[in-house]
Amino acid sequence: MNNEEYETLENIIGYKFNDKKNLDIAFTHKSYANEIVCGKRQSYERLEFLGDAILEFIVSDYLFNEYKDKTEGELTKIRASLVCEFTLSRIARELNFGEFGSFSKGEKNTGGRDRDSILCDFFESVTGAIYMDGGLDAAKNFIYKFLLTDIENKKLFYDAKTKLQEISQKNNSTLEYVLLGESGPEHNKIFKIQLCIDGKPVAQGEGHSRKSAEQHAAYNALEQMLK
Repeated sequence: MNNEEYETLENIIGYKFNDKKNLDIAFTHKSYANEIVCGKRQSYERLEFLGDAILEFIVSDYLFNEYKDKTEGELTKIRASLVCEFTLSRIARELNFGEFGSFSKGEKNTGGRDRDSILCDFFESVTGAIYMDGGLDAAKNFIYKFLLTDIENKKLFYDAKTKLQEISQKNNSTLEYVLLGESGPEHNKIFKIQLCIDGKPVAQGEGHSRKSAEQHAAYNALEQMLK
């Protein structure tokens, strides 16, 4: 990244890095590290590993203190909805993280900049980078600012299929998830699902598994209902 990109990104995340190297590594995909710079620069994978652990700790600590009436099982379910790929990739997409990533040409051409799994990784690697650069409080501020807000809405995705099923039962409606097609290579398939209620198309969803695509379709349908 150049100085302008550093400044733009730091303004987006609300943290100024002391060592820009941490920021570079956080946005270096393994395809770029291996093929372009031949291993001379680390990929984000180690920072992602660290960020994942920090993320789970901070979210667990927050939920434990904020939801004193919840059981262990309920807290686990809420945490899972917050740290899942869908939630983290959605936030990373809103922050334009994909635009700052360093990828090989092949990875860029196959949509790496906008792939949910990579965007989720970026959120975790940035968390790890902030921790390495500024400590736990800095990482906590980042997570509180972008993840631990509007929790009820973020929980909606995790519960989407269940909530939709409950609504359909009350209304005596029938839900059907129809596979519209599959695309992409075997290692990175995309499934496209059409959700129909009483035989009428209501919403679509895409994901790297049929289950994930159905979850996206259910969430998109609930969003329409709640508008």
